[in-house]
Amino acid sequence: MNPIHHELIEKYAACHSTSEDPLLKELEQVTHEQTEWPQMLIGHVEGQFLRMLIEILQAKRVLDVGTFTGYSALAMAAGLPEDGELITCDRNEKTTRIAREFWDRSPHGKKIYLTLGDAIKTIPAQKGPFDFVFIDADKENYIRYWELCLPKVRKGGVIAVDNVLWGGRVLDPKDETDKTVAAFNKRILNDPRVEIVMLPVRDGITLARKK
Repeated sequence: MNPIHHELIEKYAACHSTSEDPLLKELEQVTHEQTEWPQMLIGHVEGQFLRMLIEILQAKRVLDVGTFTGYSALAMAAGLPEDGELITCDRNEKTTRIAREFWDRSPHGKKIYLTLGDAIKTIPAQKGPFDFVFIDADKENYIRYWELCLPKVRKGGVIAVDNVLWGGRVLDPKDETDKTVAAFNKRILNDPRVEIVMLPVRDGITLARKK
């Protein structure tokens, strides 16, 4: 049986998901035009997935580790109630400047609070509990982000971790980042504090529910 082309499947999934918000679509375009690594953006299907998770959980407080140009934060904020809040962490002033510009144009932007600086230092200052955490930052620090965030998640709350398939390279890790992501996946699989499921959504996303 011939393999199905991954990009075609992604396009098919996007076409059969609720339409992307026009502002998010514009943000995706600007990200491709103005940033060096636009593939870091989560995109329509994953953004819609995260928003729905937040709505299903009836989350009110979200922690977003890795802002980039603000697509994930804006997508998730749309799933929060009017009195909800999303705290997002990043250290890149240039890309977060793009994020702020788009948040200011959205009715959901008022729910988003940016913490600029090294997340290893800024996460401990955040007061829990959080209902939902999204980790999508430098892979070398995934274990550290996990250990910093999990204690701040309420019982029954969820952590979502992006890029856990790492382009398929976790199957046969070669370089240090490959090995780091593979080791992270193994580590959290055996973490007794959570139950997890890994989903092949885009570049892989693991959901961990705190016991």
